[in-house]
Amino acid sequence: MTTKLDIFNSNQTKKEIPDIRPGDVVRVQMKLAEKTKRGAERTQTFEGLVIAKKHGKGVSSTFTVRKISDGIGVERIFPLFSPGIIKIELVRRSKVRRAKLYYMRERAGKKARMKSKELLNVEWSSELNKPQTETEEVPTELEKK
Repeated sequence: MTTKLDIFNSNQTKKEIPDIRPGDVVRVQMKLAEKTKRGAERTQTFEGLVIAKKHGKGVSSTFTVRKISDGIGVERIFPLFSPGIIKIELVRRSKVRRAKLYYMRERAGKKARMKSKELLNVEWSSELNKPQTETEEVPTELEKK
């Protein structure tokens, strides 16, 4: 049984959103209204590390992006399905072991580096749900003799 809230969420979440996870470095392009010019809009880019993703996958879901600007940490919370967001680009993906990376607020310099993963195009098999990669058979010690 579908509720009115489920129907509303399905209608509002039609926007194509990349798979954003904590540890990703993203570039978010958003529309901003100019205060000096009436009706004028400009685009602004905010690039930084995703430190948190909250409120599930529905319309109210948000993600927090952190960057360092002139030596000062700046965080911004974006609603995932905001009409003000033009585009979200995935720049780099890092290996993380936590869902919330709030500990990055205290780190600076070399300690703030994260191990990056290689972004590979891996095809998934639908029947086995495992990545399709070619493996080379290496003879064991017994087969060599």
